[in-house]
Amino acid sequence: MKLFPCGHATHPQWRMAAGLVLAQLQAQMSLPDYASQPRLGLLYITDHYATQAQALLDHLRQALPGVSDWAGTVGIGVAVNNAEYFDEPAMALMLCDFKPEQYRVFSGVSPLPSAWADAALVHADPNTPDLAELIAEMAERTQQGYLFGGLSASRSRSVQFAVRAENAGGAEVNGGVLEGGLSGVAFGPSVTLLSRVTQGCQPVAPEREISESDGHVVLKLGEEPALEVMLGDLGISLKDPQKAIAVVRSTLVGLSAAGQSGVGRAGNLGNDVRVRHIIGLDPLRQGVAIAEHLEPGMRLTFCSRDVQAARADLVRVCAEIREALEPDMLSMEAINALSDDPVPTVPQAGQRIAGAVYVSCTGRGGPHFGGPSAEMQIIRHALGDVPLVGFFAAGEIARKQLYGYTGVLTVFTTD
Repeated sequence: MKLFPCGHATHPQWRMAAGLVLAQLQAQMSLPDYASQPRLGLLYITDHYATQAQALLDHLRQALPGVSDWAGTVGIGVAVNNAEYFDEPAMALMLCDFKPEQYRVFSGVSPLPSAWADAALVHADPNTPDLAELIAEMAERTQQGYLFGGLSASRSRSVQFAVRAENAGGAEVNGGVLEGGLSGVAFGPSVTLLSRVTQGCQPVAPEREISESDGHVVLKLGEEPALEVMLGDLGISLKDPQKAIAVVRSTLVGLSAAGQSGVGRAGNLGNDVRVRHIIGLDPLRQGVAIAEHLEPGMRLTFCSRDVQAARADLVRVCAEIREALEPDMLSMEAINALSDDPVPTVPQAGQRIAGAVYVSCTGRGGPHFGGPSAEMQIIRHALGDVPLVGFFAAGEIARKQLYGYTGVLTVFTTD
């Protein structure tokens, strides 16, 4: 498997942007280190092009007849190596060098067979009913139970791309531009990948167990009233409401399932933690309202989300991937000791990144990291100049859960 050709461009007219992307791809496909006959296209567009999605896809398919299968979606922004196009007309396309038996594009009209794949890239419409349950069900269809991806983000059409061909050069079974439900690409066990979740938050208080709750309101943490605990942890008082409100608005909550610790060995949030907003206070019952249905036994920690926390956590997950790809520099035992994220497949020595997919929250992006494209520049500094595409999503998918405010970085490796 060779490097994945990758192109990206911005232009008010989608045809002009497509022309620039195709020129980049064709130039790379003529180089010896890049795949010359890739079959799978991962296409991400900003919502400026959403209403022309079908024409855009038809144009690219005609220009790239050897690319038989397509997947992708729309975001408020798209991500590429070292740059991000946020809230402007843009597209990013990566052509993946997989064999036909190594992957399968799926959608609502072409479901994924149970236990066919080890992992799957998933795109989903945020308006789909019972979305969390559908994501969990999709994870059960993979042998490792591992998903990565995100929710479409658009101010017009929440489109997804899903085209599956019967065989190389064969008749098209189904596909095109879809809306609603889930779609994506499932990967067989011979595809080696590494995936990490960066929460972008840091705990600011000890983790505690929810002992009493009512719907979205946590009433007690341990034996103490939840509101009293929060005020103490954050160092604020309701006697100074202006300061207290400002601090609470900048504070998030990390939630973990019952019996699971949400704070890793290095003091960072674990990858199974769901980060949610504080949506209100209940002084009468001494409760704290959170944007998530709560159950007694869940574990909770108050978190801060700022530039320093986001940068530090993104650097951490990139370092874990680098360390896993360079086992001669650090033993696998040490890598596993540093990481709180079991990976579906561990690469062997001498492997490199053929391509990468990065899905980030619309609430992150360059400005949250200190400047335009700063988030993507951190990844490039850590991983090098590797082919990468992705998008800024309305929610991120990792394993079998739906996240918010996170980044999900996945790399495909080859000898």
